[in-house]
Amino acid sequence: MLSELVQAPLDPAALGPASRYILETREELLAYEAEELAGLRLSIILTARWAASGDEEPDRRAELREELAMLRKHYGDKIDEIAMTFGVQQAMEAKEHVEQSVVVPVETEPFVKKTYSTKRGTYTEEDLGI
Repeated sequence: MLSELVQAPLDPAALGPASRYILETREELLAYEAEELAGLRLSIILTARWAASGDEEPDRRAELREELAMLRKHYGDKIDEIAMTFGVQQAMEAKEHVEQSVVVPVETEPFVKKTYSTKRGTYTEEDLGI
């Protein structure tokens, strides 16, 4: 009887108030972790496009490739963290959901700094505080 109780799936209706709170908090934490995973995926996609664009100098492209490798490592680490906290099944479901839902349109251009020339010199938007 005890083994059946331990192995039974969690039924929110059968849980007490504290257990329901823990279950809701767990779901919120999983959603938060999945959002972070989605943010990393978006960063990977945009950085990969930026690194592949021909608009950047070779040194800058090398920096972008290094950053891309770091983002991919963080992405894998985040999946591992979700698996260790919530279980492998939840991690794989979160990964699948993120990879299907985070999409950047093909026509989206990589970020290009606009430069402005004045009599005093050339400035970027960042220099001008724009």
